[in-house]
Amino acid sequence: MACSFVPSAAITGLRVDMVRVEADVSNGLPMFHMVGYLSSEVKEASERVRTAICNSGIHLPPKKTVINLSPATVKKRGPSFDLPIALSVLQSAQELPPGSLKNTLVLGELSLDGKIRKVKGVLPIVAEAVRAGYDSCILPCENVSEGALAEGIRIIGAESLSQLCRRLKGEEKAQAHIPDRGAQIPGDVPGSASVDYSDIKGQEVVKRASEVAVAGGHNLLLIGPPGSGKSMLASRIPTILPPLSREESMEITKIYSVVGLVDEKCPLITGRPFRSVHHTATKAALIGGGGIPVPGEISLAHGGVLFLDELAEFQRPVLEVLRQPLEERCIRLARSHGNYVFPAGFMLVAASNPCPCGSYPDMTRCRCSPGQVEQYLGRISQPFLDRIDICIEAPAVSYEDLKGAGKAEASAVIRERVCRAREIQERRYKGTEIRTNAMLEGKELEKHCRLGREEERLMEQAFTALGLTARTYHKILKVARTIADLDGDEEIRCFHLQEAVGYRTMDKKYWGRRAR
Repeated sequence: MACSFVPSAAITGLRVDMVRVEADVSNGLPMFHMVGYLSSEVKEASERVRTAICNSGIHLPPKKTVINLSPATVKKRGPSFDLPIALSVLQSAQELPPGSLKNTLVLGELSLDGKIRKVKGVLPIVAEAVRAGYDSCILPCENVSEGALAEGIRIIGAESLSQLCRRLKGEEKAQAHIPDRGAQIPGDVPGSASVDYSDIKGQEVVKRASEVAVAGGHNLLLIGPPGSGKSMLASRIPTILPPLSREESMEITKIYSVVGLVDEKCPLITGRPFRSVHHTATKAALIGGGGIPVPGEISLAHGGVLFLDELAEFQRPVLEVLRQPLEERCIRLARSHGNYVFPAGFMLVAASNPCPCGSYPDMTRCRCSPGQVEQYLGRISQPFLDRIDICIEAPAVSYEDLKGAGKAEASAVIRERVCRAREIQERRYKGTEIRTNAMLEGKELEKHCRLGREEERLMEQAFTALGLTARTYHKILKVARTIADLDGDEEIRCFHLQEAVGYRTMDKKYWGRRAR
């Protein structure tokens, strides 16, 4: 008997750590001992592995078996180590030919009857295996389509331990999976075909604001009475989002793979995410949590939209955790055993009533006291509002708008304009990490949002009259840059600034007194 090892990998947050699963089967008192900084589910693998080997028709002599998962500084979690542990033991016991797993990474959970079950986090692990130079990867059959999204590695699917052993012995030919990449091309129109902007009657100003927000990746707040169409409009934003590139699709799919949310048959995510969060959500649900943190709703919205309906109903501490991700476009979590970084490149869309009854500032219908209104809106802090690029009022829809003749503009038409504006930004920021106008900072902001003499005077007047902060001033410039891009104009004009400033007046209307 000799010591053997099988390559595998562990997911820690979104980071992939390569793991070497070592086994030594030798003479001594019969035992099955596992070491290597293991979680409880990995420690339990000993019983699953021994039973699965026995039920697969393989007889192991009663020997001393020691399993080590190295490096010992990395916490091993999840059931994906079952299969590499079993293969390492079999190889050490000389039940498998030496070298049969050379340069091959292995993942898989074992059931007691020897069947191989699917696991989470396959795509980021396989992608890391490609970078590490592995030739092949053995996966559960249910994970094969997902693993095959990573190019440059041979993917082998396995249904059971007995079948896999026959293949490794050469008794049965292993079939490498060749994905049909033509059927998984990013760029599909996101959202459901059953919804469209043409369904929305009236609210032309609100629709224009949402178009500007999507074109530049800006954060958007809709405020207005119940029934004015805020949620209806937000639910249709996916229909005007620009298509994903292949790289963006892979990045988003990796995040969803870690939390087990990819589709088994069509794993590649081709539409931008739209995550609608209920107002009872906790801080951990938004940013991610747990002893070993996993991505939360913010990271699941990466590359897409995070929608917060009934914004003022959220607990204030929950909203405050959004401030840092909105600014830095990433989440940094510190734990006693390490630091974790999750992506947070999302567009925030929020909707809120102006008061508990929803009718403020229409005092003929509103039954809330001034104190109730202030307390309700006070759940949304001024620093949080400063991180909103566009705040627009969605007024009650009139009967004339509802019964108005003619078809409203379709999502496809709006999306075409959005894509043209995004193409302009892509060309402008080529060679930098900036993708949209909303990401402009520092010198890049000064360079691409330069104003003329008249525009400077206009901004000076707006800054004084509205009591703007430095952050809101910069956000107005970014929004004006996007409006100019939608018009195909290289320079920011006064009318672009006027529209951008108009998108900052509603938050002053509802929160202005408290801000002063």
